[in-house]
Amino acid sequence: QVQLAESGGGLVQGGGSLRLSCAASGRTFSRAAMAWFRQAPGREREFVAAVSGLESNTAYAEFVKGRFTISRDGAKNTVSLQMNSLTPDDTAVYYCAATLSLTHTPYRTRANYEHWGQGTQVTVSS
Repeated sequence: QVQLAESGGGLVQGGGSLRLSCAASGRTFSRAAMAWFRQAPGREREFVAAVSGLESNTAYAEFVKGRFTISRDGAKNTVSLQMNSLTPDDTAVYYCAATLSLTHTPYRTRANYEHWGQGTQVTVSS
């Protein structure tokens, strides 16, 4: 059974940094396309960043460009999200997602991912 487990969330002051990690188990995710989404209270779950399974191409939501970096460690079946210059608008539950479809494309759409973690809370104070 495929499982994704996020960690690294917490409370941070505005301008601070956090590093989220997602550990995959149950299958080999070394070439899986993986992504981070987030959902703030009362809002739809939205795309944050993604990395493709082939060539590790990356994509970012416009609102995180230059602040967040997605990376993967295929040998460890993990994907990380380094978040810098956080603002209160970044407060949300962050979800890790994965698809085993081989692709060069870092998918931005929820429907492309069949595996999801339970989420980790990120709270940024002003």
